[in-house]
Amino acid sequence: MAQIVKPAGATTRKTIVGRGASSKGRACGRGHDGQNSRSGGGVRLGFEGGQMPLYRRLARRGFSNYPFKVERQPISVAELDRVFAEGETVSAETLKAKGLIKGQAEAKILADGEISKKLVIDGVKISATAAEKIKAVGGEVR
Repeated sequence: MAQIVKPAGATTRKTIVGRGASSKGRACGRGHDGQNSRSGGGVRLGFEGGQMPLYRRLARRGFSNYPFKVERQPISVAELDRVFAEGETVSAETLKAKGLIKGQAEAKILADGEISKKLVIDGVKISATAAEKIKAVGGEVR
């Protein structure tokens, strides 16, 4: 069995700064003068050089429902007709298994296209028109 060997130059020594002219001496990679060249120098997070910072310029009023937003992925009845066999049950699990929805997104079945197979829709959001199309061919919506 061969030994695993790291390639040449894969690891380098840490540069020790501020120990004479030979190893990043003088300003030690901090530029020349100024606030950031000093030890303890620098500005706090959000500081904009005296200008009113962004977090204080923007209004913080009102309510946002964004954290509770539900992503729904649209699926046409034509796609269901193409992927599912006659009499199969369409649920969140079967949609995920057949690759029609990905990740944490929920699905909503829309009435785009035509359907010719009897399908059972179970626990999936569906538009009223899509439900009519599925019921018209003998399908069921639970």
